[in-house]
Amino acid sequence: MSSENQFKLTYATMFNPPEELHTRFDAALQKVKASLGKEHAMFIDGIEVFAKEKFENRNPANTDEVLGIFQKGDKDDALAATAAAKRAFPAWSRRPWQERVAIVRKAAALMDERTFEMGAVVSLEVGKNRMEALGDVAETADLLRYSCDRMEATNGLVTQMGNDPMTGFTSTNTSVMRPHGVWLVISPFNFPAALTGGPAGAALVTGNTIVLKPATDTPWTARLITDCLHDAGAPAGVVNFVSGGGSTIGQALIDSPDVAGVTFTGSFGVGMKIYADFGSGRWVRPTVLELGGKNPVIVSRNADLELAATGIIRSAFGLQGQKCSAASRVLIEAPVYDQLVTRLVEMTEKLVIGDPTLRTVYNGPVANKSSYKDYQDFIADIKASGKILTGGKILTEGEFAKGFFCANTLAELPFDHKLWKQEMFVPITTLGKVDSLDQAMTIANDVDYGLTGGFYGTEAEVDWFFDNIECGVAYTNRAQGATTGAWPGFQPFGGWKGSGSSGKNAGGVHYIQLYTREQIQVRVKKN
Repeated sequence: MSSENQFKLTYATMFNPPEELHTRFDAALQKVKASLGKEHAMFIDGIEVFAKEKFENRNPANTDEVLGIFQKGDKDDALAATAAAKRAFPAWSRRPWQERVAIVRKAAALMDERTFEMGAVVSLEVGKNRMEALGDVAETADLLRYSCDRMEATNGLVTQMGNDPMTGFTSTNTSVMRPHGVWLVISPFNFPAALTGGPAGAALVTGNTIVLKPATDTPWTARLITDCLHDAGAPAGVVNFVSGGGSTIGQALIDSPDVAGVTFTGSFGVGMKIYADFGSGRWVRPTVLELGGKNPVIVSRNADLELAATGIIRSAFGLQGQKCSAASRVLIEAPVYDQLVTRLVEMTEKLVIGDPTLRTVYNGPVANKSSYKDYQDFIADIKASGKILTGGKILTEGEFAKGFFCANTLAELPFDHKLWKQEMFVPITTLGKVDSLDQAMTIANDVDYGLTGGFYGTEAEVDWFFDNIECGVAYTNRAQGATTGAWPGFQPFGGWKGSGSSGKNAGGVHYIQLYTREQIQVRVKKN
């Protein structure tokens, strides 16, 4: 677009886009809608593969609308995909890293060209508003490029070490990071582009071959990413895409001895099961897990309250609270509690809920029937133990009748209530009054998770926050989102404690190393 030179879409810039962005999205949406209902194959060893059983991918905003028909893969499909990836690994891993980078960069460029069509699919599949959907796709392309950047910056992860001080011999030592083999990527519904493409790009540039297994709610986006990688020149077997249930084809992939490493993003319970199952093989295999969060926002009595309110609302209710980085707990110092809560309620009630592809809509539906039921169960629990300040109901009339629509909810609960520590993954945020920042920090850290955190206050208080918060991404005084908004090369995304297994953040300087193992190459020559 003509304004691209002035505007780069990220989660921090998405709130004031140029008009042409909306025009192009609307055109792409019409194009995508014209293709709804078609059947989409799996992609194994460079060819389209169809299964005996199928499943429908439906629009969560209108469950009468079938977006596409997808394959319900089984154990045989899992074995075929891993076998194809294993066959392709030797040639791909020995290919010069510069050539692998060139292919992944080309895939990112293709994503740039297809951003609007892919964004429309994300909006329809997930229920994201158009800006968040486009941001998901744009971030994916940048994640691919960032992995390429890191390979180039590190000379393909090759480092010359010191020479041994040996008399009569010259001994050189080189650290070479080498790929593991077949890498499995199991991605979630909430960021179906970035959390599929990001790990895929890191695995590919480092020389692994991949099998992509997306959530059953969002198979279309992952298939489009597969197409970009294939069209960019990835050889047969290097990139494989399968679809189907987690308990069937997903478990078969985890159980496969041919899978050398796995990246999983999803719930703590499922992730820990994968960790245990994957660890029962012949040896320890790398397991990169991102397992959610229970992210706190601490607001000082000295904070800019309008700034805080804006950031909190954006992080609490963006994507209907279905982000592992969502602001699900807000801890406010007593002197400003009433004033800030009043403003939060006002802002929440102004958020427009409806068809997420519409320009005026901020919130779409939750992604599926399971989340819809979870929301209702949580609301019943809150009503029994606390107080609903706004929201607290499902929306079922008129345009909402055929979708999974839930009202954005702010609630007060006693600090000993379980929902202060349990990830809900729906549009519910709890508010609590504290007497001091130290009390707030104690509550903030007293959870099993440690993904993101937010703070509003003075510069001196910001230093205190960084020194004490237990999380992988710590935001301060940020209107664009109190706890959300990571971007490769800017705010790498990852968590501590129960939020992550690696201690390294995606989109950061240490991430691609997770997909490799070190070999020290020692060459000795007699003088």
